[in-house]
Amino acid sequence: METRVLPFTEDTIVQTVQLILAGEPVAVPTETVYGLAADATNAAAVARIYEAKGRPSFNPLIVHVPDLAAAQAIGDFNEDALALANEHWPGPLTLVVALRAGAGIASLVTAGLTTVGLRVPAHPAMQALLRAAGRPLAAPSANASGSISPTRAHHVLKSLGGRVPLIIDGGATERGIESTIVAATGGPLRLLRPGPIEIDAEQDAGATIEAPGQLPSHYAPSKPLRLDARQAGGDEFLIGFGKIDGNANLSVRSDLVEAAARLFDLLHQADASAKPRIAIAPVPQDGLGKAINDRLRRAAAGSQ
Repeated sequence: METRVLPFTEDTIVQTVQLILAGEPVAVPTETVYGLAADATNAAAVARIYEAKGRPSFNPLIVHVPDLAAAQAIGDFNEDALALANEHWPGPLTLVVALRAGAGIASLVTAGLTTVGLRVPAHPAMQALLRAAGRPLAAPSANASGSISPTRAHHVLKSLGGRVPLIIDGGATERGIESTIVAATGGPLRLLRPGPIEIDAEQDAGATIEAPGQLPSHYAPSKPLRLDARQAGGDEFLIGFGKIDGNANLSVRSDLVEAAARLFDLLHQADASAKPRIAIAPVPQDGLGKAINDRLRRAAAGSQ
């Protein structure tokens, strides 16, 4: 399959909608990372996402919709979920809620669960695609399952070139890290995956997979990754942070927002370097650092 990379224009959206309605997955930028989007009501289209990514069937997909009304047609929003949606949508927050009967979402999207992860994205390209297609779109990150998440179109091409027909190039993503995921299914709110938005919710330590990014090994480069490194070994590409410098630096200013935006970009750079190993400097656990360290622990687990 030839993979075309086209800039985000009205004409590109028209071509992309044609592919979506034909049951094909396409890569599109969001404010978090690039997503691999397909019609969430079409089981065959969703299967092509899994095929392209090599994704485990038990790992559910996030459904993207243009607004809260569209989300409420799919999921049952309790008071907590509604409050979070009104405060943070559109934006990098995914809410796991009870799936409505007759919502029309392919069961492959939810991996057979009775809940569904819903998000209203803020990126103009994804919003344009959602509104033009008139369908909810299942859209996990646009990379081979378990590998580094893509924050630029060329990351997608490197990972999925020849597996998808089209990549919309919207430049580097703003947030650079996947959405926060919160379960609002009754009882206390549960944080399933930390992300750009901090939510006052209890970290869920359950063994059940309810949302993307809960596998212990995820976001992994192809090389061994060592965490909390204060200097590089002779065979390591060191990604620094703050005063600990290296071959590259997440943020010389120790800015966690900048670090999150650069995280996957620099992991890609390290993975493509001549060094056989990767090391990364300590990142504080404060605020957004929790989400960054969550990704790094999973990356390290998958790279051993």
